Amino acid sequence: MMIHLRMLMGCSILAIGLGAAAPDPVYTVRDDGIVSASVGGAQGTLRIDPGAPALPILAKPYALRAGLKSGMFGLHYKVGPSGVHGVTAVTRLIVDGMEIRRRVGWFDTPYATGADGVIGPGGLPAPVVRFELHAPRPGERTLDLPLVDGGALIGNWGGLFGEIIVGGVPMKVRFDLHHRLSLASAGAAQRIAAAQGGALTGPVDQAEIAFGIARPVRRMTLTIPFVIGPMALNALHVRVSDYGNAATIRDADVTPDPEEIIVTGKAKRDPSRDRLSIGRDALEQCSSITFDKPAKRIRLSCL
Repeated sequence: MMIHLRMLMGCSILAIGLGAAAPDPVYTVRDDGIVSASVGGAQGTLRIDPGAPALPILAKPYALRAGLKSGMFGLHYKVGPSGVHGVTAVTRLIVDGMEIRRRVGWFDTPYATGADGVIGPGGLPAPVVRFELHAPRPGERTLDLPLVDGGALIGNWGGLFGEIIVGGVPMKVRFDLHHRLSLASAGAAQRIAAAQGGALTGPVDQAEIAFGIARPVRRMTLTIPFVIGPMALNALHVRVSDYGNAATIRDADVTPDPEEIIVTGKAKRDPSRDRLSIGRDALEQCSSITFDKPAKRIRLSCL
């Protein structure tokens, strides 16, 4: 899943300032993350989501109710080969009492249901954003990862990721509380399979990613558990054709023909596009996720 900002006409890019009030150093997100919001004086709700972009994404009816007029920058949100187009505007918004002025976007198709929009921790002015998932449990350990952004044409609009090393190369990790499955892009799955003895099993299924767009996935079991701090994944699901190709991963449901000759070739692939999304199936073992932006660290407390 990638979001791109496209300029519809040439202009200089001006920095967007924050509100005058200094934010509290730590902002805590509880329950479903849905909080009160105001955009252009129109009251609504936003979901604070650890896997969402910093750029607030509004439902189109809310953007229209707030009287927003689309500006010269448009959006294209890409999910595999599919995508949706949107527009943006600069406005002042209040999110649970925190006032900020920044660019927001909206699409004909909603990003998610249950609120008038979403915003990631990178879009909030608080230096530290802590998601409390449930009460801490005895024996929890801390997973401490470098915090990196998703890269952007304009700073501070992409998502915030953790970073791990797989096969000697960095890989971005996203934390998704609103989808059950942990998912790897095809390129990421190739690297994980090579390091952990992965094999695809079972039929092709469909998994919703964002904007209601579903992509084909298969389960990949691992001979060696994939350990990320206190988390140990014995299996995950693979987006078999997104940002790479999973054809080179062994298929446990297929018995190789002893007479078969397999021809493989090396194609240039950008490993920086590899993504691993940790879903609720693994995050249920964690009591909190903390995005410490000044320290550039993400910390999870998990069993």
